[in-house]
Amino acid sequence: MRRLSGGEKVWRRIKPIIQNNVSPLTWLRQAPRGGRSFLGRPGERPSVKETPMIGKLTGTLLEKNPPQILIDCHGVGYEVDVPMSTFYNLPALGEKVALLTHFVVREDAQLLYGFGSAAEREAFRQLVKISGIGPRTALSVLSGLSVAELAQAVTAQEAGRIVKVPGIGKKTAERLLLELKGKLGADLNLPGAGLARSDAQSDIQQALMALGYNEKDAAAALKALPADVGVSEGIKLALKALAK
Repeated sequence: MRRLSGGEKVWRRIKPIIQNNVSPLTWLRQAPRGGRSFLGRPGERPSVKETPMIGKLTGTLLEKNPPQILIDCHGVGYEVDVPMSTFYNLPALGEKVALLTHFVVREDAQLLYGFGSAAEREAFRQLVKISGIGPRTALSVLSGLSVAELAQAVTAQEAGRIVKVPGIGKKTAERLLLELKGKLGADLNLPGAGLARSDAQSDIQQALMALGYNEKDAAAALKALPADVGVSEGIKLALKALAK
């Protein structure tokens, strides 16, 4: 190997890693790579480990064509599909935006899905694990229901709310609720996981999120508030709790 150092040529000797009497193909099959060979036995498909990539995007919002948006990140444009709950909270074109993402690799495409909160992304990831629920259907669910509303439906096993989402039938809704039980709902610590939130609580949460707090922090602050608190007082108390 040759490299330049201070204008002078510096040579380094590299020890060959392929033995002279071993063919490259045989070496690839035998060489260790994380406890496995690079290639499997003849006729076997290589083992591929799924590695999360592109967990967050921060850049300039260039286009909004629901459900897809285009984000410019240092000269590279990323097409991202988002649920309508995220879409409605996007800034104006030309402004900075930051989204948590879920990256999907298929044989024919590489797809990015974006979310305005960690709770939305986690709900999406739980949904796509369910047989028969693909990314598009998961986006439809999160577009028709907020994470809190979905959590309520899961806790109450209320299929009637799920079948209102386009593309979701009764059997799919019942399977969705059954498989999300214990994974979504009370486990998310969202207000109203078993009871509906009051209008005041909804207004308080929206105000907190407008101030820059994420959905999880806002929900945690709401849990500590008195049930009959007003909007103005509730915002003050929540801000004090979040400032600690």
